[in-house]
Formats: sequence, structure tokens, C-alpha cells
Amino acid sequence: MALGTIFQHDTTDPLAVITAPSPNESPEEKAAREEREAEARGISDLIDEELRAERAVRKKEEGMVKILLLGQGESGKSTTLKNFRMRFARDKWIEERASWRAVILLNLVRSANTILHALSQEMDDEQFGLDDAFTFDDYYRRYRLRLSPLLQGVESNLKRLLGAQPEEIEPQKQTHPITLSPRTSPEFFVRSRTWRNFLQTTRGPEVSGCSLEQDLPDIIDSTEAIANCKDDIKTLWRNDIVQAMLAKRRIRLEDSASFFLDAIDRLSVRDYEPTDEDVLRARLRTLDIQEHELRVDDDADAPKWKIYDVGGSRTQRHAWLPYFDKVNAVIFLAPISCFDERLIEDSRVNRLEDSLILWRAICSSKLLSRTILILFLNKIDILEEKIRDGIMVNRFLPSYGHRPNETSEVVKYLRQKFKDTVRHCSPEPRTCHIYTTSVTDTKTTAVTLISVRDGVLRGYLKQADLF
Repeated sequence: MALGTIFQHDTTDPLAVITAPSPNESPEEKAAREEREAEARGISDLIDEELRAERAVRKKEEGMVKILLLGQGESGKSTTLKNFRMRFARDKWIEERASWRAVILLNLVRSANTILHALSQEMDDEQFGLDDAFTFDDYYRRYRLRLSPLLQGVESNLKRLLGAQPEEIEPQKQTHPITLSPRTSPEFFVRSRTWRNFLQTTRGPEVSGCSLEQDLPDIIDSTEAIANCKDDIKTLWRNDIVQAMLAKRRIRLEDSASFFLDAIDRLSVRDYEPTDEDVLRARLRTLDIQEHELRVDDDADAPKWKIYDVGGSRTQRHAWLPYFDKVNAVIFLAPISCFDERLIEDSRVNRLEDSLILWRAICSSKLLSRTILILFLNKIDILEEKIRDGIMVNRFLPSYGHRPNETSEVVKYLRQKFKDTVRHCSPEPRTCHIYTTSVTDTKTTAVTLISVRDGVLRGYLKQADLF
């Protein structure tokens, strides 16, 4: 009998000779070999399946417009994404709206607690006159006692409900006294995956297998605790001495703090349901990358959009680079109201200066040389408030010189600064679309988004040689 017949392989193939079973193979060795071969085939099949899935994803994304939302922390990226979803994914937005109730209550409670912490530090530092000392000692200590439920239980309960780990719930419990920077207490955050799971389990039984009913008792308990304290919170928030103390200590509450504190009567009722504006102003910092698919055009043949919201703090910016590949457009958020503010991560750096440095890096990137650039000069409403209050721009921005301290002039000056950066730093000539925005204003932002959509789609078709 020929050797090739015995081994059932081609003897002219050296690899076949090497991998052929031994002619003296025992039944046990054969079983072990066949088990190894089956395991190898399983691994090979798994790899093939993963490759097919990856090719399917790539094929799907080939016909998709990829958008990056970039900017420093608190620039308005998440609010811009909410506007996109509210405008172009309305059904899902409405499904998730009730889930934001816990976040909104947490925003409210954290603002009140920040004021309490500031009062506590003011009393400890004894940086006030005798009359003021009597007022603080006799009057505000009573409020601290009355509002103690906010400090002791409500904030922790809401954080736990949103999926925080035990070590993330009580970061203020330290052996040394709390020191407040010109900012709120350390910002609370959740993981993106944890937040997505929370959204899915609080949309109601018709949407998922879980129900809002399982979390409702905790939310109701927190709401009732806030309702019991609401008159004291309002008195404290509206007190002129407290406002003067916050200004003196340069305590910067969240941009939405006044909105929620002023709306406490509406938010602290048992059957409260979040509105679009409530959700838009609610702040929840999520780690990791958030991504959402949207259909921004009624035409079924129009490409879908995939929008990525990447973190803006310095510790998160290293994650930006992988998302630069094959991106169609970058929407960069530059908060122009922050000319008098410092970075949370580094109090030596002016926030507006940091925005310009980031913008220069985006414009200079060769990976983004053919990417459509869209710039939102954001928070125009807060800029107007600051100028109305008499804050001089040139005190914090010497290059502004003796130009009029007026909103329109400041916007004109900064628009030119950002436009010059595009012209001087881009690897090749490009167009940049610039909008002055207040992304918490849903009506004007909706108009802006339509303009952005049309501009991006024109650029996308042009890049695809279909224009």
C-alpha cells in the first residue's frame, strides 16, 4: 500500500507530512488529537466570525457621517448632543426623559450643599465683622441644621441610584477639613455604560424588561426630603449676604444651578416630570466615550450620523486621537463666557486660553486636514450677563485693549481670533463655519442644527464625489 494512502495526505506537501498523524497513533492519542483539532477549528471559526462582524460594521459605517464633538470640560458638548437627539431622535428622547429626574434632583441638591459648605468655611475662617459674625453664628447655623438631610442622605441616595460605587458616593469624608476652590465640590461622575444601563431600566416596562417602579420609591423619598427643605433652600439662595459671600469667595456654581434652585417648587413635587429644558440643563459627567446614531434627514437614502461625545477634561483628551480617523466633521465648542475663569484641573490656566490652544491643535492636525470644521462660540447668554454686571474683559484678556466692553464687540474680536487660527494653522486651505450659540436655548439651537446638518451633508457628498 502506498505511503500516501496510509496517511491520507499529499506526500509532496512538506506541511502535510509534518502535520500528519503518526502511523502508530493509539486510540487515546487520536482522541486527544481530534480534541485539539476541534478546539483549533472553534477558535478559527470564532476569528472568522469576528472578522465578518468587523467587515459588516465597516461597511455600515462607510455610508455613515461621522461627527466628533470636541472642546474642554463644561464647554457644552453634552448639551449640544442633547439638542441633536431632541431634534432628530425625538421618540427615544421622550422615552428617556423621565430617567433624568434623579440627575436633576442631584444637580439641585449639590448646588444647595455647595452653598452650605461655603458657609461652613466662612464661619471657620472668621473673615467677617462682629455684626456679620452674630448673623452667621445665630442665623445660618440653624439653616445648616435644618438642611442637614441634604448633606447626610439625599445626595448619597441619588448618587447610589445612578450607579455610583461606595467610594464615589462620599468623597468628602476626609481626615482633613474641606477646602473649596473657586468652584463647586468635586464633580460627581458615572461610567457611560452604567448610565446607559440606568436609562434602559428606567424607561418603563413597554421599553425594557425592567420598570421605573423599582427606583421610584428612592426618588420619591429624595423628592419629599427636598420638599421639606425647600423653603429654607429658597431663603438661603436668595439671601443677599449669602450671594455676597459666594462672590467674595469666587465660588462658581454650575451654570444650571440658578435655573434649578429658582425652580425648586416645581421640582420638589411628588409627580414631577422633567421637561425638555430641565433635561437640557441637567449636568451629569460621564467617563468614556458616548456615541449616538441619528437619522437627521427624512429621506430614507440619506446617510445616518454617528456622533461621538468625548470627554473634555485634560485627563480624557488622550482618548481623542483614535476617533480622528475618517471623521467627516468636527463640532468644536468654545465657551466665550469663560474669559475670567480658570481650569478646574489647573488653576494657573485661563479657560479661554485653553480653548484657543485646543482649537489650534485641532486645526493643525494632519489627520483632520480634510475634515469640515464647525465652531460654536458658546455661552453667549452668560457672556452677556457678565458684561451687564460690569466685568471688564480687558482685565482678564489684556490683548482686548481699549475696545468697547460690549457683547457684540467681544464676540467680533474672539470670532476673528479663532478664524485667524484656522487660516494660519491648517495644513491646507479650508472653510470653517462659525456660529454664536447658547445651546441651552432650544429654539435658536434648533435653527443652528439645521444649518449645520445641511452644511455637513453638502461637504459629505462633495467628499464622496457625488456633488
